Amino acid sequence: MIHIAICYNIPSMIADIHITEKSFGDKTLMRDVKFSVDDGEKVGVVGRNGVGKSTLFGILAGTDTDYTGEVIFRRGITVASTAQEHHGLGDQTVLSYILAGLPEYASLKKIIDEYPETMGDNMRKIEEYTQALERFDQKGFYQIEEKIERELDNFQLSGCGERPLGSLSGGQKRLVEIVKIMHSGAHLALIDEPTNHMDYVAKQQFIDWMSSQPRQAMLIITHDRDVLGRVDRIIELKDGRAVSYRGNYDAYLKQNAQATAAGMNNFEQIEKRMTNLRQKVLDYQRLKEKSRNPGTIQKFKRLENEARAELAELSEMDKPTFWIDKDSAEQLDYKSAERYGKFKARNIRLSMKDAASRSQHVLVRVEDAAVGVGERLLFEGVNIDLREGEAVELRGRNGAGKTTLIRMLLGQRGGSDSSLSDSRQNSARLSRKHLSLQAGAPPIDSAGALGAHSPERQSLQKKSLTSQLEYTQKESETPLAPDAPAPAAPSALECAVEETAGSRTAAATPPSSARAHSSLKSPPEIFRGLSAGTSATRERSTVSGVEGVAPAAPILYSGNLFLDPQVRVGVYEQEIDERYLADPLEIAIEKLHLSRDLPISDTKIRQLLADYLFTEADRMTPLERLSGGQKARFQIIAMLANDPQLLILDEPTNHLDLPSIEELETALAKYSGAILYVSHDNYFRQAIGGEVVQIGAA
Repeated sequence: MIHIAICYNIPSMIADIHITEKSFGDKTLMRDVKFSVDDGEKVGVVGRNGVGKSTLFGILAGTDTDYTGEVIFRRGITVASTAQEHHGLGDQTVLSYILAGLPEYASLKKIIDEYPETMGDNMRKIEEYTQALERFDQKGFYQIEEKIERELDNFQLSGCGERPLGSLSGGQKRLVEIVKIMHSGAHLALIDEPTNHMDYVAKQQFIDWMSSQPRQAMLIITHDRDVLGRVDRIIELKDGRAVSYRGNYDAYLKQNAQATAAGMNNFEQIEKRMTNLRQKVLDYQRLKEKSRNPGTIQKFKRLENEARAELAELSEMDKPTFWIDKDSAEQLDYKSAERYGKFKARNIRLSMKDAASRSQHVLVRVEDAAVGVGERLLFEGVNIDLREGEAVELRGRNGAGKTTLIRMLLGQRGGSDSSLSDSRQNSARLSRKHLSLQAGAPPIDSAGALGAHSPERQSLQKKSLTSQLEYTQKESETPLAPDAPAPAAPSALECAVEETAGSRTAAATPPSSARAHSSLKSPPEIFRGLSAGTSATRERSTVSGVEGVAPAAPILYSGNLFLDPQVRVGVYEQEIDERYLADPLEIAIEKLHLSRDLPISDTKIRQLLADYLFTEADRMTPLERLSGGQKARFQIIAMLANDPQLLILDEPTNHLDLPSIEELETALAKYSGAILYVSHDNYFRQAIGGEVVQIGAA
């Protein structure tokens, strides 16, 4: 049951939280969670996956009232929070959704719109109308729509303001939630995993905004260490309680190491005391049996009962969670290090081959590649030479073409060990099949690469371009993808162009257009040569996945792509394959292995569940009902199932908690294979290293 009260005469504190219990069935999630939030304070909220961070936000936002305790806000405080679900809001436009989430906007707008027609000489309404105008101006609401549109542009959601909320991907909706919070003007903002779908530019914009709001307090659930590096305090949820650490991430690591070392020492003393009590119980029991004096018997019986009672009390205590970051753990003294090896919390266990089997075999090569979708050039001049034991980072903004390049590389292989969804691979293979089956075209070689400057390809490109122009003239009603956007701002269809897991590619192009490759002219020159009569058609282009329009296949305009067809590939993806979502975890793991012709047994499934910290209750839970962190751990299982020689990682630290991130970094540092990755986590990038390949504009 929720208890709301008003707190007076505490000018700096805006919220005081004390949750005495929060349970789900037999599981107690929180007990004695207590902390406060001050004016303008930026607080990071961390904790292992499943400890109740999102549940805590539901309580603070008022959407979860099934708990015992108090949530006390100072009078007049407004609270804004990011929403996890958008049921029933699919038809509402993005702009109207954001405006509806701004405190006071809807009520003030209603008065301003309606009162002029009804107030007449009513002095009360005239006064309310005047006050509403003043307040609307004070809040900056007259310019708010322009500000929101600019912020949407900054997060690469240009032109999305008038789109239905339901047409956006999950990642886009998360960014919309951030824009809503940024313009809410609330005294306290509750922000859940804000940077998970941001590129490095958008993330820096968010961090800069967060640091530039001295009067707005924020509670931010995040394991993004770049964000945690800019907060004032970190609250960690563990063992059902909240532990507060003053300072940023670096300060948290130091304080946590000290507190954990002290906690381990205390727990060791408790274990010694329990061992001592067990021995005392046996001793008192023997002495009682040997005694003949009734008074002595009663004395030993009393001592035995006291020892048993204390032992029972200590036995009911749960073992605390002990975790220290790797660098701090290396600084522990001998005794503390020995205790940490004995008591440290279980973490995920990743099994990878170490550097002993490393060679210099070339696994991925990209030579001067230029790639586009429809008529839109994504990037050009990209070169990659990736060998075993090396790492390459693909760096670029969302929509620049990083995921497209990965899909094109994976699409060259028919093996079941590569993923980014079978449908996406089929699309890429279909595009190459069209290329190779054109009249006079040679088949693609075993590596899937067709030299851009070969006579056959130049002939093919000329024929393809001619077909494209003829098709455009004859089929003017066929939707085409829009022109490449001007450098100043992306087009309105940017919302539809690749990168997040929803496969937001540009609208479909005609079959012949999809085969327009050229090494004789640059892609922009080709596009400028298209008939001007297609401009009206372009304006009628629709978003991929809307109104039945199929996404356009990516096109290699020039250059070569090579991925060793014999190499085993493991892919970490943001989204779980839809085929497994309805399956219980245990069944999904089995189906995953069987679909790739990999051996699997009940024993191996149980071992995987244990290695990745899944409980007995998780075994039969459908994947769609697992938390974000649990889904991320399933994706790691999928990535490593075939003992890969090449890992392709798409934002692997999203949704993982701090200990799991560190374990992943440690395993990757010892990994013998090659790593091709995309990450906007600067700590992860520093840990993995490797050559940085820029995709698109920096």
